Amino acid sequence: MLLNPFGPLAFLKITSLKATTFFLLILLIKSNLLRLKGGLIGGLFALILISGMLASTSIALGSLIYAYKIKNKNKESESIQDLETVNI
Repeated sequence: MLLNPFGPLAFLKITSLKATTFFLLILLIKSNLLRLKGGLIGGLFALILISGMLASTSIALGSLIYAYKIKNKNKESESIQDLETVNI
């Protein structure tokens, strides 16, 4: 049985190909995880911004409604104070 003199070279080629595919697979998984992490962080940041905007607008709207109610209450109390009783 004759040994192939290029056998070690073929073994090195196959081994290096396996190592290269494994390295590329690791890089692909890493890039997908980084993209997922970036998407999660961006989504969380957007959610925080939107909730902050909703909270500030609801507080502003509530203060406007409160001021309007106080204004109307003062108008009603002034109109009642302006009335005087008539004695005959």
